[in-house]
Amino acid sequence: MNQTYSTNHTNGMRKMGILMFQAAALGLLLAMALPVRAGDERAIKSRVAPVYPEIAKRMKIAGVVRLEATVDPQGKVTDVKTLSGNHMLSVAAEDAVRQWKFVPAPEDSTESVNVNFTTTQ
Repeated sequence: MNQTYSTNHTNGMRKMGILMFQAAALGLLLAMALPVRAGDERAIKSRVAPVYPEIAKRMKIAGVVRLEATVDPQGKVTDVKTLSGNHMLSVAAEDAVRQWKFVPAPEDSTESVNVNFTTTQ
């Protein structure tokens, strides 16, 4: 009976160790796959408000447009692309963000920004 308990206990511990190793490996892979964003966002020095498209206002189209802006070391936006949001609003959001200025940094960066359109604008 002691032999059986010892064998079962050892097998159970081995399976537990394998599961823990797999979970740790999965966590490491996920951490490597996600972009590093904690604490590395550049501050915005000046913003330009978007021009709310008249047709979107009349149709009461509102919402958030999520953009990705490439910023050079001097803080100038060099490229903008829409990640999500209404297409009728995205062009105005991109135009506005192209005029934003960020705080200077040692190198280029990619910043994720949100532009919110509300029907009260």
